[in-house]
Amino acid sequence: MTKKIVLSFLFLCCALGMSAQILKPATWSFSNKQVSDTEFDLVLTANIDNGWHLYSQFIGDGGPVATSFKFKPSSDYELVGKVGESPKPKKIYEKAFEMEVAFFEKKAVFTQKIKMKVPAAKIKGILEFMLCDDSQCLPPEELDFSFDVKGAKVAAADAKVLTPVAATAADTAQTAVTPTPTVANDSAVSVVKTQALAVTPTSTEKQSLWTIFFLGLLGGFTAFVMPCIFPMVPMTVSYFTKKEVTKRKGVINALIYGLSIIVIYVVLGLLITVIFGADALNVLSTNGVFNFFFFLLLVAFALSFLGAFELVLPSSWVNKMDSNSDKGGLGGLFFMAGTLALVSFSCTGPIVGTLLVQAATMGQLLGPAIGMLGFAIALAIPFVLFAMFPAWMKAMPKSGGWLNSVKVVLGFLELAFAFKFLSNVDLAYHWNWFDREIFLSLWIVISALMGVYLLGKLKLPNDSDVKHVSTTRLVLAIITLSFTVYMIPGLWGAPLKSISAFLPPMSTQDFVMSANNTAAVAHNSGTHKYGDIFHAPLGLDVFFDYDEGLAYAKKVNKPVFIDFTGHACVNCRKMEASVWPDKEVLSRLSNDYVVIQLYVDDKTDLDAAEQTVSTYSGKEIETIGNKWSDLQASRFNANSQPFYVLLDTKGDLLVQPKGADYDPKSFTGYLDSGLDTFKKNLQ
Repeated sequence: MTKKIVLSFLFLCCALGMSAQILKPATWSFSNKQVSDTEFDLVLTANIDNGWHLYSQFIGDGGPVATSFKFKPSSDYELVGKVGESPKPKKIYEKAFEMEVAFFEKKAVFTQKIKMKVPAAKIKGILEFMLCDDSQCLPPEELDFSFDVKGAKVAAADAKVLTPVAATAADTAQTAVTPTPTVANDSAVSVVKTQALAVTPTSTEKQSLWTIFFLGLLGGFTAFVMPCIFPMVPMTVSYFTKKEVTKRKGVINALIYGLSIIVIYVVLGLLITVIFGADALNVLSTNGVFNFFFFLLLVAFALSFLGAFELVLPSSWVNKMDSNSDKGGLGGLFFMAGTLALVSFSCTGPIVGTLLVQAATMGQLLGPAIGMLGFAIALAIPFVLFAMFPAWMKAMPKSGGWLNSVKVVLGFLELAFAFKFLSNVDLAYHWNWFDREIFLSLWIVISALMGVYLLGKLKLPNDSDVKHVSTTRLVLAIITLSFTVYMIPGLWGAPLKSISAFLPPMSTQDFVMSANNTAAVAHNSGTHKYGDIFHAPLGLDVFFDYDEGLAYAKKVNKPVFIDFTGHACVNCRKMEASVWPDKEVLSRLSNDYVVIQLYVDDKTDLDAAEQTVSTYSGKEIETIGNKWSDLQASRFNANSQPFYVLLDTKGDLLVQPKGADYDPKSFTGYLDSGLDTFKKNLQ
């Protein structure tokens, strides 16, 4: 089996003190229905318990395990198109994956059309999926399925279409069967209770669109004070306030002008959606090639703002638009707005481009249009207001070198933002060279240079001499340089929680300094099995094999702390970042326990001698993840992560296992309860 690291878990807070149990929160049912003489739809339906969520098929690289279907090749039939899914999945931005993920609640229906080549055939395949609720996560599950399909020409009378009544019956069926379901036809619908994975149910789509809208507003207001637009304000407003135009007419013209700006940019956003489509926008959010393209694009925008070159559109476009604006009337006002968009492209282009990239990678269908709506509203408002209240023009600051300074500062921000996309590519393809320290080093240097620039100590092309530093520039420089200092401890492992969503995960950190790091190193027990694959958090001496760790615990006569975890387990990482570093917690893990971390989702193949068949589930144990997932289920009757177990040197439970607990004092109490029991048993 080819090695692959599956980012498979999304976690939120586990209920405190929950009882261990094997969770089976989803029911699969299977049916087929005839759609033409030789074509059938194979229908795979997931009925999901309340509070649980099933991932869509369309999850990009670096995200959780998507639902997928593998049909066994056969000359008896051929697949027509790809597997469809309904209803439309919900979407949520998950910080752990730095991407938007799509999922289903309550019910998901997957349909694969086939064309029969023989009168009857048995169609087999494998289904892989993941689900979760708002407090715990379960490993990905694979199920074999098969359909007995009869061709219409041979058994037309037997072909049945699943009616709404039958569908309702299937929806309410809750009977559990073997892990390998077989479906004869839609008149005999089998169901199977299965395991699942977690996403938090929120109004994330609305939140994402509001986020895009406000980013658009911010971009529009920023564009207004750029050197390509700000100097044009007096000239443009004078058109609406000239003597031969009444005040009422001038205001109406200004409103039409502003509305034209909005229409132009919103249409641009809609074109992006039409060209790429909703599914493509979802793919863009995690596709490595596109993320790398976005990185290069944003670097180009940044260099443009920093003065390396100027982005310009063909002069013929501008001249054509300007000539049409002289015609007057509604058309003239619209072309005036178009001329503004074209003339200011060198300043607005990078802002608009960055906004469209961000909107597209958030995967929302209307994201680009909503982003452009916010941008255009913010850009249009000043022109309309100054036309309505021309006296305000006197309070406007004069054009000058400060306009280019705004442009340069945006260039620094664009450059920093670009590296986020390069980080996405690095994580998606596991290059492991763009780690947390390198990312932070780049951000620290960029932030420091921006602070120095704001103080007038760094001059770039198109900059004017800074004779004195204004109060505004000084305040911004203080904020920027303070942010620079704030990031520096991150090079030694400081969590930097305020920007952690933008940083590569802590697991890419080469060195972490902590108060207890020396104590942890002092107890190092040497090279461990799988130590070349997994990396211990916080400098702890961690075993990654249960038998090896238990043997060491017997040797040193210490209790065992088992952490059933996953590569992309959000709650696991949150515990490691916010609870484990606590002085008391880390002290106990370093000095009082033998720590064993078991990754239940790892796809590394076991040695041939270790591969076996589970006596618990009957499934083949081929990977490291299979082995520890089976151990957790068979021994502790649980399959969610994080899952913490305290054992004595014989492997017996000291106290009841527990899940995530974000209160360090409470978690310390849990560890102490295990120690107390261990000491009592020794007496």
